[in-house]
Amino acid sequence: MNYQSPERLQAVVLDWAGTVVDFGSFAPTQIFVEAFAEFGVAVSLEEARGPMGMGKWDHIRTLCNQPEIAKRYQAAFGHLPTDDDVTAIYNRFMPLQIEKIAEHSALIPGALEVIKTLRDNGLKIGSCSGYPAVVMAKVVELARTNGYVADHVVATDEVPNGRPHPAQALANVIALGIDDVAACVKVDDTWPGILEGRKAGMWTVALTCSGNALGLSYDAFKALSPEKLEHERARIGELFEGSRPHYLIDTIVELPGVIEHINARLARGEMPQAY
Repeated sequence: MNYQSPERLQAVVLDWAGTVVDFGSFAPTQIFVEAFAEFGVAVSLEEARGPMGMGKWDHIRTLCNQPEIAKRYQAAFGHLPTDDDVTAIYNRFMPLQIEKIAEHSALIPGALEVIKTLRDNGLKIGSCSGYPAVVMAKVVELARTNGYVADHVVATDEVPNGRPHPAQALANVIALGIDDVAACVKVDDTWPGILEGRKAGMWTVALTCSGNALGLSYDAFKALSPEKLEHERARIGELFEGSRPHYLIDTIVELPGVIEHINARLARGEMPQAY
């Protein structure tokens, strides 16, 4: 039997915060600030956003590795943060995250309509997140009350390695019965999420304005002047450059047009790994 490349997409694997829910990705970032503050260590919202997309323990470890934050921790505790210290912060982060996740659970405007369009075109909807399963359970429950139910959900602690490893994206491929990774597109607002899709051999779509990189509410995003918006798109595009997304769009609202474009490329025999 000979290999035949797919001619159409079969599935979309969506991130959660900053992609489908929580415009601006405030739920995870604000809680990092609060968790560190409870240990007497100041972390700014901008600093907290830096490693967004990783699993939360890895995110905290990465923050603690930053020289300025490590100095603040050392000033407070007399030593640089160890893995045990990271775990202590993580253990405080988790209940805060579960407690406050509902404050940032609104669906991104237009997301439901887009997902219906994708399904009407025969696409399955996978999903994954940097949240662990205990938080994802709450996120999924809140999304269901707002009308969104993914076909499959993979939390970061349900695989051996979280982002930027490809395990979560590939777990969706297996669970959804997809026969070729090139028939999938990964949509995310963070560079670890785009790397995840790239390493899984998928098409990738980076969201520049609804998520962590811009970090604004929907109303603040809509209030940007055309000049400021163009400047921010260029800045965020540079942040994503190293992860090599195939497409950059503002929000999920533009995704159906990208899907059509990818289908046309697949029909011509193009494959995501070649670009």
